[in-house]
Amino acid sequence: MSAPSATPPLTAPRHGAKLLAVALVVPLLAALALWAFAWPTARTAPRDLPLGVAGPAAAAGPVERRLSARDGAFEVHRYADEAAARAAIEDRTVYGAVVAGPDGPKLLTASAAGPVVAQLLQQAVAAQAPAGVKVPTVDVVPAPAADPRGAALSSSVLPLAIAGVAGGSIVTLTRLRGTGAALALLAASAVVGLAATALADSWLGVLTGNWWAEAGVLGLSTLAVGATVAGLAALAGPAGIGVAALVVVLLGNPFSGVASAPQLLPEPVGVIGQLLPPGAGGSLLRSVAYFDGAQAVRPALTLAAWAVLGLLAVLAGGLRARRATDPAPAPAPTRTPQPVS
Repeated sequence: MSAPSATPPLTAPRHGAKLLAVALVVPLLAALALWAFAWPTARTAPRDLPLGVAGPAAAAGPVERRLSARDGAFEVHRYADEAAARAAIEDRTVYGAVVAGPDGPKLLTASAAGPVVAQLLQQAVAAQAPAGVKVPTVDVVPAPAADPRGAALSSSVLPLAIAGVAGGSIVTLTRLRGTGAALALLAASAVVGLAATALADSWLGVLTGNWWAEAGVLGLSTLAVGATVAGLAALAGPAGIGVAALVVVLLGNPFSGVASAPQLLPEPVGVIGQLLPPGAGGSLLRSVAYFDGAQAVRPALTLAAWAVLGLLAVLAGGLRARRATDPAPAPAPTRTPQPVS
């Protein structure tokens, strides 16, 4: 009689555990995505939004007090006259300004800094004005005619993030390492910057700044994401791709504030968004495209930090992989002592 066969491995419990993991993780990711995208939008409101008030003290004082009384909605900056307020708007110190004078208030806005903010300021100032008084509005830095609502600019954040994730993933999956991977990321990001500027500036006309500066911003934004993805993958394996994509796409995109303004998002979402590549890239692109580079230093440094740290991680991962694959040095041959004659 033949001996009983070996018991087959119990695959059913493992299969059930995988099904349970999928059943739990997918709804969790869906809930996280809904929270990340819907919650900031549903809670949009001014929070310490920089706003200027200009004019003689007698006329500007009451306007400043009314705006300051709105439960921290506005961060009021005082200016001596309309010229100083315009300069502050062009420098991106404030989003707009109320000029108080003997003929009543006048509102200065910059739709290029965010059409949503410009509309919000019009509504807020109109509500503060005396009954029956119509507040004239002057758009100091208007949005381009090809993109009056800023939709094209805000729509550029997600494609650049996806391009960066794709670049970092391709570098990882093709097993490029070390210097080769870093050079591939740099080359791909440069091409993305040139192609994106050709589309957005030369063709669509939604960007109106210096062409090469815009290409540099778009390329740096892509590199910051791509280097982060490839760097995490080089250090933590393929799981690093998922972690980086989760942070950049699922959090970075809705937290960027490009569609409105960081000061309109719930705290601390606006601050966090500006520390991630999509938010920093959107702010830098707006500064370069419409404000001659005003307030560009901080987002440029943020993107550069992500890019440099990511590339260093890529190089470190390549060095570690090379050491792991190098054959161990053969031991030195031992000399057998000869007998003394």
